Amino acid sequence: MKRKLQFAITLATAGGIPAAMAESGFIEDSTATLQLRNYYFMRDFSDIQERNQQSKAEEWAQGFILNFKSGYTQGPVGFGLDALALVGVKLDSSRDRTNTALLPVHDDGEAADEYARLGLTLKTRFSNTELRFGEQTPNLPILAHTDNRLLPQTYQGTTLISREIPGLTLQAGRLNSAKMRNSTDDGEMTALIINDPINPRRLAHVTGDHYNYIGGDYSFNANRTTLSFWQGQLEDIYQQRFYGIRHALPLGAWTLAADIGYYTAQDDGNTDAGSLDNQLLYGLFSAKYQGHTFFVGYQGVYGDDGFLRIGDTLSPLGNELPTYQFSAPDERSWQIRHDFDFATLGLPGLTSTLRYVQGDNVDTGPRGFEGEEWERDLDLAYTIQSGPLKNVSIRWRNAIARSNYATDIDENRIIINYAIKLF
Repeated sequence: MKRKLQFAITLATAGGIPAAMAESGFIEDSTATLQLRNYYFMRDFSDIQERNQQSKAEEWAQGFILNFKSGYTQGPVGFGLDALALVGVKLDSSRDRTNTALLPVHDDGEAADEYARLGLTLKTRFSNTELRFGEQTPNLPILAHTDNRLLPQTYQGTTLISREIPGLTLQAGRLNSAKMRNSTDDGEMTALIINDPINPRRLAHVTGDHYNYIGGDYSFNANRTTLSFWQGQLEDIYQQRFYGIRHALPLGAWTLAADIGYYTAQDDGNTDAGSLDNQLLYGLFSAKYQGHTFFVGYQGVYGDDGFLRIGDTLSPLGNELPTYQFSAPDERSWQIRHDFDFATLGLPGLTSTLRYVQGDNVDTGPRGFEGEEWERDLDLAYTIQSGPLKNVSIRWRNAIARSNYATDIDENRIIINYAIKLF
């Protein structure tokens, strides 16, 4: 780990890089930020339905995220190098309170005292097209890197991003492995498939060699409207398509918005996971007035299986929450939500989110009853506006989740973030 930290510090200070390279823009356009993230996570479980009978998961850890992005060398084709250095340090844990996904867990059941990883990305740019090889952090409807724990999840492979046409962003990629949010190892691309007729929340883990994707977003109407189409394939497991539209409409002092998406998925190639069939439709509609934003949402799952995804990722579904995803087979769910910015009351930096999602119609198979669940989340966040702690953000998240077929959860998270711009 010391070598990784030493290399990260060397990148951050850019020591010893030739002056000719600095003059070319490689250094002139470089940026580096160090994010300090302190994370407390606690989940209490009751009415446990899964095989794991652990009654509580509770850990506290400190994370360091160094993000270096170089500029490009001069000329019609520019070259650059990015680096992402990640370090996690245990502050509190015990064998009976692990599995929060903040820290790796050893074979003896103890959480690691520390862990670190370093990811490098070679990049080249021609005009408004960029080719990247190495560590990837995609943020797509069909595949997103998850950053809701101590350290972010990343993927390894090749991506191509093109913005040659105004308003149109096209992307394609081939990913070969993934590093989970609490791991230092390159892991296989794993599909999480919700198709257990006994417990619709249990996930079948099936691995594929490569994940391929292509798609794009087109924004127009002064960027108030965006159309999206994406296709992804986990080789020999499943293929998935996404169709989406987002639109914002200013209406006097109000802004109305809609986010509608439709997924369809089926088995692929050698069908190593068997026959798969899933469709999901969501719609999230909002109305913003001054500091208030009101939301209503609907999400429906269709086909024989629940929603398909890669790894322990979150997807931008309308009703997906960090605790329950509301994407089990045949599930229908509804959401109401209210966001508030206290700056309208003279308290800049303070925001809140209160949301409630209720789901039903879950197919529980031979258990013979309709699955139902609900979740209530409250988020309070404050960013310090001045003084020596300016820009330090503090977030508290409280969640209560209940189900008649899956484990009940009470959850609290406290997250403190501070980003330092090194250059």
